[in-house]
Amino acid sequence: MRPQKVQDIDMLNGLMSVFRSKGYDGASMAELSNATGLKKASLYHRYPGGKKDMTSAVLGYLEALIYKNVYLVLTDSNKDSSLRLDEAIQNIKALYNNGLEVCMYRSLSLDSGMQLFGDEIKQGVNLVIDSFKMFGVAIGMSEKNAIDHAQQAFIEIQGSLVLSKALQDTKPFLNILDKIKQRYS
Repeated sequence: MRPQKVQDIDMLNGLMSVFRSKGYDGASMAELSNATGLKKASLYHRYPGGKKDMTSAVLGYLEALIYKNVYLVLTDSNKDSSLRLDEAIQNIKALYNNGLEVCMYRSLSLDSGMQLFGDEIKQGVNLVIDSFKMFGVAIGMSEKNAIDHAQQAFIEIQGSLVLSKALQDTKPFLNILDKIKQRYS
């Protein structure tokens, strides 16, 4: 068997880039092929179900990134809470390329993406919210207050990504992350 020319992580990042910018319905096989460096036949070999399988793989990859870089970081009781929050915020910055990337969940919630991937989108969104909720409880917030803060953090992150994209300026995203940090400090 020949070695793979494109590593899985590079392929998933390429696919995610297209789905982020085009959504599910707008992503063409040609764009997905170009973004991964693979021919269409190779993509279909790896993902026999086509775009649907690719999108599911990307959503699984994204959830694993959030779990590792946000959830596990914020819930690590062996670290000081301010260090956990700083690290999680830095990881969120990296996930969205300092505000230059739109959210995959937002992109897929348009058109048929929500019908096809609603459960995965909900699961990913809840993972982010649960991460901040558990952090809030760990630093002494009531459960209700922690949930409110966590949902607000998610709303602000998403809204600031849209605003940053529309203005072609990452300041709204970066400013919101600073405000979220201050709110939890």
